[in-house]
Amino acid sequence: MAGKKERQRRLARERYERNLSRRVAQQERNRRITGIILACLVVAGLGVGGFFLFGGGPANHPAAATPSRPATTPATTPPASPSPSAAAPVAEPAHTCAYNVSGTASRKVGLPPKHPDFKAHYQATIRTNRGNIVIDLLNSRATCTVNLFVSLAKQKYFSQTTCHRLVTSGIFVLQCGDPTGTGSGGPGYQFGDENLTGAHYPAATVAMANSGPNTNGSQFFLVYRNTPGLHPNYTPFGTIVSGLKIIQNVAKAGSDNAFATPGGGGGGHPKEKVVIKSVTIKKT
Repeated sequence: MAGKKERQRRLARERYERNLSRRVAQQERNRRITGIILACLVVAGLGVGGFFLFGGGPANHPAAATPSRPATTPATTPPASPSPSAAAPVAEPAHTCAYNVSGTASRKVGLPPKHPDFKAHYQATIRTNRGNIVIDLLNSRATCTVNLFVSLAKQKYFSQTTCHRLVTSGIFVLQCGDPTGTGSGGPGYQFGDENLTGAHYPAATVAMANSGPNTNGSQFFLVYRNTPGLHPNYTPFGTIVSGLKIIQNVAKAGSDNAFATPGGGGGGHPKEKVVIKSVTIKKT
């Protein structure tokens, strides 16, 4: 009888040990699966949200920023510039704009006017080596951003600069506005976000790259294909009304993937180089 009980205890002990071993193995598998999922989520976040964490001396250097960060931009993302204090939301069109000195200017330019012409209608023509891109500027919804863009164009800040970053996966943008062509250049000041409520980025959108809230500088991006996955963190300030096909053709040729590295945000220099010869503004 004693021998039978001993065998039962031994069998019970073995069953317990087998069950325990299976539970430990299952927990280890679950940990590995969770780790893989988290790693995938991190990579996805870098590919879209992180795209623009750089926008001019961004980071402001956007588009990537480099967003992107779109954002501002290529190569590896430089340390973000200090951002100005977030101001209370301003009803658009804005009657007063604040531009905060930050970093070193890539080209010496004056500050945009403090008081924008908020009643004006503006159209910008970007003349490139591949043709003209015409943009209706959204002055009634992003007044201070348009005020900046118009000011920089008039000061020839964008003349003879390259669009340094093309992204063809996840987000579909061509990023420009950095005279250094590195993704880290800016005008030497930053300003606050606008027009973000309900912001989305269909093809033909023009928006600012940045390195975080209220870090807009001079870098901007042109959306050549609907990009629903881009978070509403980048001020839309224009719509392409002519020349979208030019950007789409550049995108077809692809990029060198120079920024497809951790922290780089994705994309690279366009294989078909885009040079901005000048930006002219028509005011009505």
